[in-house]
Amino acid sequence: MRFFSAVSFEIGRRRGYICKVYYKSGLLLPFHYYLSYMVPILFLHGALGSSKMLRPFAQSFSDNYSVYLPDFEGHGGTPYIHSNFSIEGFAQQILDFLEREKIEQIDIFGYSMGGYVGLYLAKHYPFAVKSVFTLATKFDWTTETAEKESKMLNPHKIKEKVPAFANELEQRHAPNDWETLMVKTACLLISLGNNPVLPMEALRDISCPVTVSVGDRDNMVSVEETKTAFLHLPKGRLLVLPNTPHPLEKAKDNRIYFELNSFLEQNHHS
Repeated sequence: MRFFSAVSFEIGRRRGYICKVYYKSGLLLPFHYYLSYMVPILFLHGALGSSKMLRPFAQSFSDNYSVYLPDFEGHGGTPYIHSNFSIEGFAQQILDFLEREKIEQIDIFGYSMGGYVGLYLAKHYPFAVKSVFTLATKFDWTTETAEKESKMLNPHKIKEKVPAFANELEQRHAPNDWETLMVKTACLLISLGNNPVLPMEALRDISCPVTVSVGDRDNMVSVEETKTAFLHLPKGRLLVLPNTPHPLEKAKDNRIYFELNSFLEQNHHS
């Protein structure tokens, strides 16, 4: 195992071992927690997000799991590596990583688009996925919903009306151009609307345990579409979080930690 240690610091101990986090900007996996005897778990961020947004939550699991926090291409300063910016391309990134690290199977927590990628992997590459826990993942992709969501991804309007958010995106994705990333993301949503790569019926083919969770105040993902997804999953579980909107930073970490930890323990001790 090769580590890149531009920055490192201790984050926890277990059975006399020290678990450290190693960071180097621009790598496929900028944050990497690793102990060989620990069960691996992957945390996947949402569209226009980055691994840093999930780090405080993911650290809660570092004493008991080997925690991985990748950045999808174009996000968090990670270079573009596929000509086709797509769910399929993101999934291939994860498969390439698992192969390099010789990880045969992994649990996945995915926020929003990250959950969609996790379920895509579980459907098409079931050998690689132990379980999936999604938070605020949209399933109802139609031309109408895609058009509605993509219209909000206009870099020029965001710079004009929400300059603070534009500055945040610039810092989050540097040295990549956040405007280019946003345009690519809008095109990805339009593509999903025209041809969903994970339609509801496809969820019936996912054989691993899955929890789909949604906030009752999510203005992007409805409880109804999440319930429909749950009903299509052979080993599905539905979780509706009270007083929870879509943005990750407004979710209650302690409740999600409890639910995810219980889900993982059940799956690994059943």
